[in-house]
Amino acid sequence: MSRYVFPFEQGRASQRELLGGKGAGLSEMSYIGLPVPPGFTITTEACNLYQELDHFPEGMMDEVWTHLTELEAKLSRRLGDPQKPLLVSVRSGAPISMPGMMDTVLNLGLNSATVEGLAALTQNRRFALDSYRRFIQMFGNVVMHMEHNRFEHVLQEVKDAAGVQQDPDLSEAALEDVIDRYKTLVRSETGRDFPEDAREQLEMAIKAVFDSWKNPRAIVYRRLNKIPETLGTAVNVQSMVFGNMGPTSATGVLFTRNPNTGEPGMYGEYLTNAQGEDVVAGIRTPKMIQEMAQEMPKTFQELTDVCRLLETHYRDMQDIEFTVEREKLYLLQTRTGKRTARAAVKIAVDLVAEGIITRDEALLRQDPDQVARLLYRQIDPAAELDVLAQGLPASPGAASGKVVFDADEAEARGNRGEAVILVRPETTPDDIHGIVAAQGVLTSRGGMTSHAAIVARGMGKPAVTGCESVRISLEAREFMVGDITVHENDVITIDGGTGRVVKGIVPTVEPGLSEDFNTLLAWADEIKTLGVEANADTPEDAQIARDFGAQGVGLCRTEHMFMGQDRLPAMQAMILAETLAEREAALQKLLPMQQEDFYGILKAMDGYPVTIRLLDPPLHEFLPNMAETEKALAQAQQEGRVDDVVRLEAILRRSRVLFEFNPMLGFRGVRLGIVYPEIYAMQAQAIFQAQAALLQEGYHPVVEVMIPLVGIDQEFIRMRDLIQQVNEATQQRTGLDLPYKIGTMIEIPRAALTAGTIAESAQFFSFGTNDLTQTTFGFSRDDAESKFLPHYLAEKILTENPFMVLDRQGVGKLIEMAVHDGRRTRPDLKVGICGEHGGDPSSIEFCHLAGLNYVSASPFRVPIARLAAAQAFLRHQSH
Repeated sequence: MSRYVFPFEQGRASQRELLGGKGAGLSEMSYIGLPVPPGFTITTEACNLYQELDHFPEGMMDEVWTHLTELEAKLSRRLGDPQKPLLVSVRSGAPISMPGMMDTVLNLGLNSATVEGLAALTQNRRFALDSYRRFIQMFGNVVMHMEHNRFEHVLQEVKDAAGVQQDPDLSEAALEDVIDRYKTLVRSETGRDFPEDAREQLEMAIKAVFDSWKNPRAIVYRRLNKIPETLGTAVNVQSMVFGNMGPTSATGVLFTRNPNTGEPGMYGEYLTNAQGEDVVAGIRTPKMIQEMAQEMPKTFQELTDVCRLLETHYRDMQDIEFTVEREKLYLLQTRTGKRTARAAVKIAVDLVAEGIITRDEALLRQDPDQVARLLYRQIDPAAELDVLAQGLPASPGAASGKVVFDADEAEARGNRGEAVILVRPETTPDDIHGIVAAQGVLTSRGGMTSHAAIVARGMGKPAVTGCESVRISLEAREFMVGDITVHENDVITIDGGTGRVVKGIVPTVEPGLSEDFNTLLAWADEIKTLGVEANADTPEDAQIARDFGAQGVGLCRTEHMFMGQDRLPAMQAMILAETLAEREAALQKLLPMQQEDFYGILKAMDGYPVTIRLLDPPLHEFLPNMAETEKALAQAQQEGRVDDVVRLEAILRRSRVLFEFNPMLGFRGVRLGIVYPEIYAMQAQAIFQAQAALLQEGYHPVVEVMIPLVGIDQEFIRMRDLIQQVNEATQQRTGLDLPYKIGTMIEIPRAALTAGTIAESAQFFSFGTNDLTQTTFGFSRDDAESKFLPHYLAEKILTENPFMVLDRQGVGKLIEMAVHDGRRTRPDLKVGICGEHGGDPSSIEFCHLAGLNYVSASPFRVPIARLAAAQAFLRHQSH
């Protein structure tokens, strides 16, 4: 028979999957002798069975009552006892941290009798009444599913009537009034009295916490962070300690290092005479933890010692919740602290320097997707700012957007592609969908450990919290700062690194790599076996990529070079040409443009390979839209503009000839080179002339020519011979040796299936995984992502978007087959990928395992690819 309940002293940190993160942390702290209020954990296994059966598993509540009796004996108090009442908290705790996503109940065990017992025990009736009103409000919301705001409305009415601003200023009589009104509200909204039986309260609360595993915000959070649905949550029943017992009591949250910057030293907040939800919910703006050194010096020193002990024990930065009850410190939680990407890098590098972890551990602890946020844009230091307000710098980075005041509105508009900033008095876990869709978050209340701060930091979104000068009117959909009013849809910029709120859109600059990040990447480069190159179509992109550590250009898309206004007319003239002579004349105008680009890219990547893909897309993409051309033609005819009529008729005629029902599978890639070899010959001439110019200047260009969309070996052979002829002619003309490699982009299944044959002629393969995914699945990416792919993901027909994370079962099998067959023919065959997957950590891991030589990523993903390549090596060293 399964065991469902473990007292804290019987668990360990290693039982995280069973006891959840919070339960395992409480158990471990108990084991190492730290002051933890006693209690017990109901396991994740019990939660999963509850979800499956829709009721508690048999015997679970019997175990709960047994362990409750043991807890009562240990503390000489009893749940529901009017003279010596035991009060407990009931908290969730999943194996993977989900801050604020599930539910908690505090002060459980209070009723009309035990509240008086608590008053007598503590010699503080006001405290007992305050605890009772908090319990009714929390239990009513979490367990009885009443709107939190209904209780807040009642509380505000009583505060207004009493003429007070803060909750602690309410008198005993006012609190009694609040309690009576709360009970009346419960009865009117639920049809039943607020439960008096303490054991019934406990059973209902456990059920509510189990149910919260399936609440909408928890589901959104799990989907966002790829947390399995099958983990379940544990429930922790813990004896209450009270931070709201007067000026010598307090509650707080702290990190052992700064979670924004990674700087050493305690970082956190506390409130005297308060309970935990006051800090997290942002109802009162808390004090910085350093202020405790003057206010409670003994407790501050104890916390300093605890931080050192926990960080050494867990070998990582910790997030700690604590309560001080009449000068006695209690620890309610420790867990690995969530941190910004910048802090994650610094903490890891510092822990290596301090001898606490190894370099390999430092690399493996980084989340590549999170570290990518280090490359987000920041406010330009030279910009003139119209600063509206100053709040707390809760999550770094800058974001601009239109002001919205509602999470649902933020989600709807964000999903439509609008840039919005979610502005709220404070956020709650129910706002997560709005935070996901918004560019950033601004709150008028709360601290740097409030819900908004923690969630935004975890998502890498900017957040400014505790901006008290911002007075928000949700009803009027506006906020005021002094005599300035900001309405919904007005644009603001928030700077989560400084806490500034700025009027309008502010110019931003590209961030640089920190010294710590460069240290980490240097460690990655020492051990990774997979090369990292970049997709770059301009000299500027190539230089950025090289600065970020790229070891070459794995994909230079030549068609992107013709899109500029100065070049498009020449390209259109080439497409409209109806004879070879006309086409070659147009190509001669394009030749110097191409040569200039190739010269700049090869120069920026001097000494590293540059893989240049010859023209790939359908020619009609360079022509104006047919409907717009027809409209312009009709107008030209009406106005008698003869030259325009002739030109537009030619464009329309050519557009109709080139029109395709499915351009992705039509006249593009190597097929263009077969029908119009002069196009590829011009591009090859531009490449080799650029190479020759650089060699004459003392540079070391490394040229690779890539033929796109090959599916038949004869296609490749024809183009190989053409390129060779151009190369030989250029060598004769310049008197220089112009070495190069020639290979193909594999982006259709037939190429993968016949790779052994193609490798007889091709010196390298580059997998174009974007198109290979389209052709393997039979999906048009644009149509799939806009029509049915979101449904496939929601219904779990697919677990990942295959255009973002490489499909190992299908596309991956084709890649593995092509690599195997290609290298059987040509053992030194160079193989890489150049689709968007080249910057995705999961896809990079696959490439490492498949034995590829390199991945090619967008320039700003190069550092992430370097890190992911090292992690793939470390995880699979035995392979």
